Amino acid sequence: MNERTATGVGSLVVRDAAEADMEAVARIYAHHVERGLATFEEAAPTDEEMRARRLKVLAVGAPYLVAEIDGEIVGYCYAAPYHARPAYRHTLEDSVYVAPGRGGRGIGGALLAELIARCEAGPWRWMVAIIGDSGNSASIALHRRYGFEPVGTLRSVGFKHGRWVDTPIMQRVLGPGDSRPPDDLTATPAR
Repeated sequence: MNERTATGVGSLVVRDAAEADMEAVARIYAHHVERGLATFEEAAPTDEEMRARRLKVLAVGAPYLVAEIDGEIVGYCYAAPYHARPAYRHTLEDSVYVAPGRGGRGIGGALLAELIARCEAGPWRWMVAIIGDSGNSASIALHRRYGFEPVGTLRSVGFKHGRWVDTPIMQRVLGPGDSRPPDDLTATPAR
């Protein structure tokens, strides 16, 4: 468990997500599905589906974390394989979600910092952020603060809430990146 200080929230704990946290995680995600553009899902998944998604992340050895303040889950994040094809096995995609009304207080930063640290301790070399909406300045700024650089924008690839939505793509190195070949060239690809 890692305690972090976040502006205006006191003591914040970032820790591994547990099965018991998934109902709160599902509520946070449902808010973003139903009201936002950070995800292109249009129907909120069930608690059971969110539990299954967590297990899929854990099965590849990647982290799935929550942020907690005084026993309340106020955000979550995880890293998952960027794509299933074997050549992508050294690249992860991050996802960070903060509870409604809790943005701008350092929760997302605490989550992303811990996620990056844990992923750098693993076998991965790159992390990609695929951000819903070019207008999502908070997510773009958060990723910039943690070393992500813009690498492109897919224009109008989603249609949600009655409008076309872009997806900016950002990328950051993990560990040695592409400065040398992967440590385990025979690693079994994540599926």
